[in-house]
Amino acid sequence: MEAVHDIETEAGGAGAAVLAPSPQTGMAERVVALLPGVLASVALAAAATFVGGLAPVVGAPVIAIVCGIVIAVVRRPSARFKPGISFVSKSVLQGSIVVLGLGLSLSQVLSTGTRSLPVLVGTLVAALGVAWLAGRLLRLPADLATLVGVGTAICGASAIAATDAVIDADEADVSYAIATIFTFNVVAVLLYPTLGHVFGFSQRTFGLWAGTAINDLSSVVAASTTYGHAAASYGVIVKLTRTLAIIPIALGLAALRGRRREAVAEGRIEGRTVRRRMDLRRVLPVFIVFFVGAVAVNTVGLVPAGWHHSLSNLATWMITAALAAIGLSTDVGHIRRAGLRPLVLGAILWLTVGLASLGLQALTGTL
Repeated sequence: MEAVHDIETEAGGAGAAVLAPSPQTGMAERVVALLPGVLASVALAAAATFVGGLAPVVGAPVIAIVCGIVIAVVRRPSARFKPGISFVSKSVLQGSIVVLGLGLSLSQVLSTGTRSLPVLVGTLVAALGVAWLAGRLLRLPADLATLVGVGTAICGASAIAATDAVIDADEADVSYAIATIFTFNVVAVLLYPTLGHVFGFSQRTFGLWAGTAINDLSSVVAASTTYGHAAASYGVIVKLTRTLAIIPIALGLAALRGRRREAVAEGRIEGRTVRRRMDLRRVLPVFIVFFVGAVAVNTVGLVPAGWHHSLSNLATWMITAALAAIGLSTDVGHIRRAGLRPLVLGAILWLTVGLASLGLQALTGTL
């Protein structure tokens, strides 16, 4: 919505100086302004989806963002592409989170039982705590450390999408965070099944380990399916439960950012104190309300079970398109200046959640 507002201000304001357009004309102008960037993002997402089908371990989202970055390196999209690219990278990301909610149910949290919830909560706290501490020690930008931490702690690109929608991070930070997360997803898919067999994990133990320690749902499915059907079933349930942590984390970040904006907005102008009213939409973004509503709709059974697979595919495709747009808008120079420290943070967090999951399973008797 921010992108649409920007376009409305720039294009609509100029048009008003010459001719006051009707609402229909204004909408047409906005659509025309969005079209080049939207089409470019959709075309790249379609290509990434095709290639991702040939290389499912890598997956379409990471292919989309990598290809987008490569294009941005070779030749950054011109100004006429930017409105549409910005719209896809923000609004489509938010929409994908709502679609994901249609495949989640509050009963899934209960179905995992008390045996899995301590591991879920423990790994979440460990990842976020270590992300904050290690991010400060590595002197990383706060937004970048937050994105990598939340992506590792919850559900990879989906969590990064939700967090970015709240904190409005720099696109380069989003790109680097997602690239870091997916790098370690691939490592987990290749390494976890082997380690599971070496340590003799049961199907349930491996499913719980994969569901709590691997970031992205597609990677959880890939690793746990490789291990066994029972592991896959349990791993997916745990992973979907873990995804629900998007709600409190996003709300908490939104409230924190709202307080900071309110504090910064307080100042003195010519001897009088000025207080700007905090925008409720910043504290509670509309897409989070829709996400909660989508979960509720699915919980009461209004979403047919036969739709879940298609909705999951739609959400993945929307995320792929959004990541393609993020890649296209990436300032590669910013990423280059970031150096290896974000990757080091990703490695630290990857080890943290993997070891914390196994340790908590041992403590709770689920190993």
